[in-house]
Amino acid sequence: MKLFALESLLFLVFFTGCSGQGDVLPDGRVDAILGRNVTLKTLLDKPLYAFITWAYSDGKEQDTVATVSPTKLRISEAYKGRVSLNATNGFLTLGPLKAEDSGDYSITIIHPDVDTRTGEVKLRVLEPVSEVAIESDLAEAVEHNSTVVLTCSAKGSFLKFTWTNGTTPVVADGKRFTLKEGESSSTLTVAGVLRSDLVGPIYCTAANALETEKSAPFNLTVHYGPDSIAISPPNPPQFIKSGSNFSLTCSARSSPPATFTWHHDQDLMEASGTVLTLEVIQKNGYGKEMAGYACRAKNAKTQRLVSSPVISFAVMDAIVGATITGPTAVLIAGNSSANLSCRATAGTVNTKVWLKDGQPLTAGSRVVFAANMSSVSIDPLQKEDNGKYTCQLSNPVNMAEVVYNMMVNYGPETPMVTGEKAVEVKDPVTLVCSASSVPAATFTWKFNGTATDVKTAEYHIEKVAYKNTGTYTCEAQNAVTNKTSSYTHSLSVKEEGALDEGLSDGAIAGIVIAVLVALGIAIGLIFYCRQKVPVESPY
Repeated sequence: MKLFALESLLFLVFFTGCSGQGDVLPDGRVDAILGRNVTLKTLLDKPLYAFITWAYSDGKEQDTVATVSPTKLRISEAYKGRVSLNATNGFLTLGPLKAEDSGDYSITIIHPDVDTRTGEVKLRVLEPVSEVAIESDLAEAVEHNSTVVLTCSAKGSFLKFTWTNGTTPVVADGKRFTLKEGESSSTLTVAGVLRSDLVGPIYCTAANALETEKSAPFNLTVHYGPDSIAISPPNPPQFIKSGSNFSLTCSARSSPPATFTWHHDQDLMEASGTVLTLEVIQKNGYGKEMAGYACRAKNAKTQRLVSSPVISFAVMDAIVGATITGPTAVLIAGNSSANLSCRATAGTVNTKVWLKDGQPLTAGSRVVFAANMSSVSIDPLQKEDNGKYTCQLSNPVNMAEVVYNMMVNYGPETPMVTGEKAVEVKDPVTLVCSASSVPAATFTWKFNGTATDVKTAEYHIEKVAYKNTGTYTCEAQNAVTNKTSSYTHSLSVKEEGALDEGLSDGAIAGIVIAVLVALGIAIGLIFYCRQKVPVESPY
């Protein structure tokens, strides 16, 4: 009998006759990857033994793998080149692993003086996780309409699958999201898919006890919309200035992007795109009257068509070239009249307003407006009609104004002379003459009825003499109205000191008041004393 057969026989004898159970192997199953090595470890540290034997069982038969004695190592023919056995601690190393290596491994430790010790461990050889991939039954989907089936397949043993949308786990809810698991695949079904369901990227992860592998990112195009359609500006002015940089913009959420058409009172316009300019509106002959404009968005994939709210407005020409025409002849107060007319060379005028010197010009007995306010007539003109006349032309899109300066000649009105009426000899004297007049008046002076050489508004005497006593007449002349007006001023020259003022009126008044107060106090004291001192009767 060969040695290996003898050792096996002894193993069987001891195993069946005097075996004992102890802490030989760790608890639990051992998993290992196909094609790699695995070491079945013991809990022993330099045990006493005559033989250590490892055996394999597939549930039907048991085969010896290897036996070691203090002097020899024997490896079964079927395991040669793939097995090593550590004589110190009994560790068994097996590899590269084959699928058929899965099964139960037992160890037996035999010593003549010690009870036989045994242990058993289950080895599971796992196929590596690989080729994890996601496939969809649809190349693209339509929101609400499509049911999407995603299948994740992988190679490997004892696989478990998980799905994530980005980093968020996909959880089956039993309604729209359902999961079906297989040995080598997992199926995720999304019913009535929404755009947010598969934003992605979608990942599938396949794993077993030892390995994990993630699929490549998967993205599925979900077509949706158009929805949330909007037109801007949502509330434009009722009237738009002709030729201005005005446009309507339409937008809608849609995948793929929607195509847009524009409509004028439900009629299709020769315009497309997201922007409708005022130029296109007018080019198509629209805008002259109040009308509604709207856009419609269509998705070629979902075949959905939506319309925006209707925006209503009209296009109006701006007012340009405003002018005022007025009298060109010389205007004289009391003798002349004026007619002012206002117009624009282009544009629509809705309102006309007249102002004078920035304030509204009102109708009166002399001021009459035309029925359409296009002109105003003033008859007769007075001096107060001088000033700045403004015509304001306006419509809802703009305002234009034009100014006319009207000069009404008048006067001179009665002059006024300011200056001293009485002076002392050798004092200086200045008389100033003024008169309201347009244009400004010119002045001449007369002394005691005789013309002088003074032609200015001021008459000045450096040192007066007695002979300067008399009347000074200022004559004001207006060269346009050909009117003259005069004023006479009297001047008296007195000797030196004659005009000393003495006490001022205020001082005199103060003295009078003080005297009256003192007198009042005296009378009061008299009455008081008469009441306090008894007077004897003469009888």
